[in-house]
Amino acid sequence: MERKDLTELVHFSEEGAHHEAVFRTRHLWSEILCLDKNQGTDPMTDPEADVMLTVVAGEVVIYLDRRFKRFKQWGATVAPAGTGVVVKNSSSEPAVILIVAAPPPVDV
Repeated sequence: MERKDLTELVHFSEEGAHHEAVFRTRHLWSEILCLDKNQGTDPMTDPEADVMLTVVAGEVVIYLDRRFKRFKQWGATVAPAGTGVVVKNSSSEPAVILIVAAPPPVDV
């Protein structure tokens, strides 16, 4: 059984969003997304994968296509396959998001 301490994967970069792989298998893909203040992701879309996003720390705004909602720690949502996703830090504190996709995204 593989085991990881997710706190060891939390790193921030002044250059932008930081991604750290958690687990990647034939059936599941997961990563930690770290956003410092005023940071966000580029649009992400996968035609085959449903994606669950869970805020582990901080506050973010998650855009699913043209809709958006603010999420605080422990808030979660699902983006169905084919949905455009953008995540932006919405506070002056760092944010950490756990992203899980199944099946694994085609571009990974």
